Amino acid sequence: MNLVRPIGISLAALALAACGFHPVGSRPLPKALRAVHVELVDPYRVTTPPVEEALKARIVRGGGEVISKADDAATVLRLSDLREAQEVLSIGTDGRAIEYRLVTRVTFEMRRVVDGKAEVLIAPESQTVSRDYSFSAQQILAKEAEEARLRRYIQDELAERVLLRVEARLATADPDAPDLKPGIVPVAAPDAAPPG
Repeated sequence: MNLVRPIGISLAALALAACGFHPVGSRPLPKALRAVHVELVDPYRVTTPPVEEALKARIVRGGGEVISKADDAATVLRLSDLREAQEVLSIGTDGRAIEYRLVTRVTFEMRRVVDGKAEVLIAPESQTVSRDYSFSAQQILAKEAEEARLRRYIQDELAERVLLRVEARLATADPDAPDLKPGIVPVAAPDAAPPG
């Protein structure tokens, strides 16, 4: 009876490993992300936004290296057009907003330099994340703190989406990308013809 539980746990772990399951952040990085410079093009921003910090942290956690100078990196992941917006979703009987939607959008592209010429690996493309939250004038301090946490969470999720999209694009375009597991189909380009 004492052996049933450890054997069951071992079999479950073996089944997860066999199906290609990876814990969050433990996916193998494509070769293009192993030595990358991440830059945010935003001339009016004073601090580093959470999306850039989260993206760099995910690359390092995945075994890559974030290079501080673009000239020394194999590839450059460029973030631009980082926009945050707050939309009113509903208004109370007193005419005040009681529900909002936070929307964050970023455009990214990836390039590498080959023989002194910039080669586009991933053309500019955008990712957007939005979350709704309610607002109460009686709990204004708590709601402001909730909004700040939600903004950080959104940018963290946005970093994950950008990294997933970059990995998917590189898997279809980069011959040095790690092998895909059987049954995993890379995302096709929107302008690509359907197979068959």
